[in-house]
Amino acid sequence: MPPSRKSQKSAKSHRSTMSLQKTEIIINVYDLLPPGRISSTLWFLGTSLLHSGVVINGKEYAYGGHERRGVTGVYWTKPKTEPPGGTFKCEILHGFTLATQNEIDTIIRDTSEEFLGTVYNLLTKNCNHFTSYLCQRLTGRPGPGWLNRAASIGVALPCVVPRDWIEAPEFDTADGELLDEDDHANESSRMLRSSSEHPHLVGQPGRRDSTEDLVDWDSEEERQSGGTGKGKGNAPARDSAGRTLPASERAPVPRD
Repeated sequence: MPPSRKSQKSAKSHRSTMSLQKTEIIINVYDLLPPGRISSTLWFLGTSLLHSGVVINGKEYAYGGHERRGVTGVYWTKPKTEPPGGTFKCEILHGFTLATQNEIDTIIRDTSEEFLGTVYNLLTKNCNHFTSYLCQRLTGRPGPGWLNRAASIGVALPCVVPRDWIEAPEFDTADGELLDEDDHANESSRMLRSSSEHPHLVGQPGRRDSTEDLVDWDSEEERQSGGTGKGKGNAPARDSAGRTLPASERAPVPRD
């Protein structure tokens, strides 16, 4: 007896579903506090100051702030490129998506329009909120809540949260002690190597995903201090609440 049209249709649909390629959605997590006893303790407690990015098909997407109106703060880098002052901590396989590459590109583009550089806020709309949102769009599940635990505590109890939980500390100290010259040299060397991994702003209509259209910092010192990239002496970039943005939370800025 020949198979019914319904069973033929079901088998065709099953084969079509099986032929779809699953794409891994990976979260990379970075600790923004200097290595030492304090950062180790806070990491163990799940309350450290963290930066995260979402890896999709060999690109790591993250979110940062800048002061150029109407321009996204979403950018991509080579996976595991440590942000200024950050230390790679772990890689999390969050899940999979069956979306096609075109569908993934559309989701990233729509998300980039939602996360503009000027609306970045260290407590209420930061890189970890972006990670959670993009994971939700791609897999149906948000990112782990512990990524943003420090910011959540900062919103609930703003008067008792240490400054280091909100803004990354200066690079020349760790756990309150001055680094020796060898440690400082190693840190500077690592920072310079990281700076060679240029971030690429997610393209706006008519704009390429290229570093050619992005403002560079005048010096490594300006990059680390969160300068605007418009020359020495300019005020550092700030978030939507007026807080100084640490360098790790700055997106590249498009040229005029």
